[in-house]
Amino acid sequence: MYHSGNVAQQTAGPATGLLDPAAGGRTQDTEAVFYQRCTWCGTAMYHRVLCPVCRGSELRTERSEGTGTVRHATVVHRNTPAARNVSLIEMAEGFVLRGRVMGPLIGIHSGDRVRLSTAQDPVRGEPVFQLVDEPYRAWT
Repeated sequence: MYHSGNVAQQTAGPATGLLDPAAGGRTQDTEAVFYQRCTWCGTAMYHRVLCPVCRGSELRTERSEGTGTVRHATVVHRNTPAARNVSLIEMAEGFVLRGRVMGPLIGIHSGDRVRLSTAQDPVRGEPVFQLVDEPYRAWT
């Protein structure tokens, strides 16, 4: 008896439902960031296939509440006519992602609290955040 190699895949469906928020019965939300959580060790991660801690492949997709902290911010001058911000954001759930923070480029610092503004920038395809508190910094 001959069996095609992808018959088992067709009957089993997607193994983890990775990055498919509709797989859990939820409706598609375009203004949200979805991340994965390992079912074995509970580690939160962003856009992974395997857990970076235990190498488990059973990941469930969850919706982030959209708040986080800037861990690193830099100004990029290449491939655009104007300078732009690129930041690493540590979300409240414990995962880190790359995104853009709106505001004055010199006013964005490590430790600033941010909130998700748009889940996907139409040009770059990365999340866009806005500062939660206005930056009132002393002269340094």
